[in-house]
Amino acid sequence: MTGYLLRRVGQAALVLWVAFTAGYVLLQLLPGDSILIKFQNPELGLSPQQIADIRTYYGGGLSPVAGYLHTLLGFLSGGFGYSIDTGTPVVERLAEALPETAKLASAAFLLAVLIAVVIALAAGYSRTSWLRGALLSMPSLFISVPAFWLGILLIQVFSFRLKLVPVIGGSATQQLILPVLTLAVPISAPIAQVLARGIDQVHTQPFVPVVAAKGASRWWILWRHVARNALLPTLTVAGLTFGELIAGSVVTETVFGRNGIGRLTEQAVNAQDTPVMLAVVVLATTVFVLVNLVVDVLFPLLDPRLKAAA
Repeated sequence: MTGYLLRRVGQAALVLWVAFTAGYVLLQLLPGDSILIKFQNPELGLSPQQIADIRTYYGGGLSPVAGYLHTLLGFLSGGFGYSIDTGTPVVERLAEALPETAKLASAAFLLAVLIAVVIALAAGYSRTSWLRGALLSMPSLFISVPAFWLGILLIQVFSFRLKLVPVIGGSATQQLILPVLTLAVPISAPIAQVLARGIDQVHTQPFVPVVAAKGASRWWILWRHVARNALLPTLTVAGLTFGELIAGSVVTETVFGRNGIGRLTEQAVNAQDTPVMLAVVVLATTVFVLVNLVVDVLFPLLDPRLKAAA
């Protein structure tokens, strides 16, 4: 088990390094010069020497290899550099935006899991074929709906038409309802699909009719046997989708005007603020890797066969 954990931690570190390297190289290849875009405005009255000093301050005067190593060492030490757009440390900007995105992502993930479980269980235990078909088609519909369109539609229906949820003002809970729903609906689709398929596969196993023949009810079989065996592949997909929540928050937070990581990413892209963009890439990768590392650790604990293999 220890060897398995060490291998997984090593693989996680490798993924982080590859993501950092790919993000750094791609951002360096972007057309334009973010320093010149920000500081070569005649209204600022900066001389060429002052702009050169600013470039040195942001680490722009180094060779490609030296710049890469300088940025990598900074990230390893917890220093993400300074935002070109605001001049403040990137860590401070992330610290301001992360709590809002964490609340949104956590609530959306819990709601997505709830939606997926309801769809999968209702489809698995539906006694009518048309209802089962309609339930199984819902994940495909959910995942095909653009997030920005869904957010605008929810605002039109629940805020402007029904006046149930205020767009401006309202409590912190009210301000979370529509963004959480917008983010949760597409995320729930792959979880529901995998869980429904897992329930169908477990139902074909020989032990299910044996347990039913002993007098167990349908719900007893579901919670004590079927759900437990169908849970393992669902955990993997849930881990993958949780890692996508930060990427999905870009559109959602922009539509609803929330000041989180998504809104910060949009502002950084518009300003070509490469230090902030690179930090967001590394942050999203770290969340993705950590969640899947936790899932990989839980797998052997939930399944004795995987524990023996590890």
